Amino acid sequence: MRRRDAGPYAPLRCREGTRPGGGPVTDPGRRQESDGEQGQESADRQGPGGEQTPGDAARRSSAGPVLTKQRQGAPPPPDWQQWQPQRSEPPLWLTEIQPGTPAPIRAATLWSVLATALLSALLLGDGLGLNLLIVAVPAALAAHFAAQAAGRRPRPWTLVWALGGIALLAVPALRDAGLPTFLAVVSALALGSLALHGCRTWPGVVFGPLGLLGSLGPGTVWGWSGLRARAGGSRGRVMPVVRAVAVAAVLLIVFGTLFANADAAFADLLGQLSPDVSVGDGPWRFVLFAAGLVGALAAAHTAAAPLRWDRITVSPGGARGRMEWALPLIVLNLLFAAFIAIQLAVLFGGYDKVLRETGLTYAEYARQGFWQLLWATLLVLLVIGLARRWAPREGARDATLVRAVLGVLCALTLVVVAAALRRMDLYVDAYGLTRLRVSVAAIELWLGVVIVLILVAGAVGGRWLPRAVAASAGVAVLAFGLISPDALVAERNVQRYERSHKIDIEYFQDLSADAAPALDRLPEPLRSCALAGIDRNLGDASEPWYATSWSESRAREIVAKREIDASSTCYGLGRELDRP
Repeated sequence: MRRRDAGPYAPLRCREGTRPGGGPVTDPGRRQESDGEQGQESADRQGPGGEQTPGDAARRSSAGPVLTKQRQGAPPPPDWQQWQPQRSEPPLWLTEIQPGTPAPIRAATLWSVLATALLSALLLGDGLGLNLLIVAVPAALAAHFAAQAAGRRPRPWTLVWALGGIALLAVPALRDAGLPTFLAVVSALALGSLALHGCRTWPGVVFGPLGLLGSLGPGTVWGWSGLRARAGGSRGRVMPVVRAVAVAAVLLIVFGTLFANADAAFADLLGQLSPDVSVGDGPWRFVLFAAGLVGALAAAHTAAAPLRWDRITVSPGGARGRMEWALPLIVLNLLFAAFIAIQLAVLFGGYDKVLRETGLTYAEYARQGFWQLLWATLLVLLVIGLARRWAPREGARDATLVRAVLGVLCALTLVVVAAALRRMDLYVDAYGLTRLRVSVAAIELWLGVVIVLILVAGAVGGRWLPRAVAASAGVAVLAFGLISPDALVAERNVQRYERSHKIDIEYFQDLSADAAPALDRLPEPLRSCALAGIDRNLGDASEPWYATSWSESRAREIVAKREIDASSTCYGLGRELDRP
């Protein structure tokens, strides 16, 4: 037998037929061999006639695949050597959506990523405003260069998503309210992810906004690999750039300091334009730098090798018979029609009779109806989705039946949406407008737009429907942010005060700077009491220009033009709203 190379454990080896002490072995030549060493040999142990023994067949059927093989007559191996667990294969859809190998990262992409990280560290630490748009520009350039290197070209819907995301980032620069700003930033990230993935189906539109999360790790590795590959052979080109940037920075600091000390106006301008960076902010700035770096690399990696969410296929449900499918929906349509008929009778017959018969107050009638109708609209969308999944589809007659039944349901639901908005309008006329009432009315209005899109898709075809619904959501968030619920609340309540002299001054203490122009029209002492909370929340006037919204700047001008009377007694002024 050929000896193997001696390793660190060579003294423990012994020849076949001998023990380490030199004595004979009772059963020599019975070594086990692994699967890889056996090659094409059968995994089953054979009996004397070459057939599988009954014990082996029972053992295989009960315990799974065999890990080791033995020569004839050898004792059975231990259980831990004999069996191995089966590896579970990943789901087919997970394999289908995997991206391809991205092209090597370009130098232009790396410079854009570095610019994004630096701007994030310098500008994002002071608040949100125009700085989000400034940081988004180099990040978008990095994604553009990466997509160009991968051979991807922008399509019309890609431009729609990209321009929509940029427009949404203008909301923090214009408005001060927290909820519209949060929704605008989240929606901008979602639309940007859709632009990078290029999705057009329902799974793509739903899961596409999450694709950037999957590129955080691979994008960082991809960028580091590209940087190492370029650093090895381009030191002669990189060092001159580094030296030029260092010399320019030294010149700016030296001469900028001299000019700032020579002229106060120039010093003030320089102080407003330059970021306020201190040593104590170092850890926070480093976190922002890392976030900008990883985020820009993730966007570029997604543009170069996006996840293929559109490859997920959702199989249609089993088609139902016409009677089984249509009867419940026809009954639902009749119920909607009866409700709408009663609403029309109330509208033309007046509310007094209804209030007398039901015993409800005006506010209870309006509030109760709106929330129920909002839930009814949401459930209708669920019913339409399930009905489309199980709709009969044997021929043209079935297609006509589906369009007719669902079309009538959509049309009746639009009337329900109008009734819900009318209930909210009655409630606002009686007790004023609040943030919650604006928000839920905006949701109801957007649901009505979605139902209109479904109605049109049923008539002309609906391949464009997923992207249209996503685009309508982006437009709704943009309109919600630009109008600003705080500004709308202040405007409507000031108008109501001018008509009825009823107002809730205490509620205005929590509004943002968006409400300042409308509240400035109130007479004293209502004006000072209403603007007192906004003035406290404005903060320091020395905040940098890139972290200050237009609404904040305008509110500061209003307060500076007519100072707030701190001696005003605000307790008991106005009349409290029937909240929420």
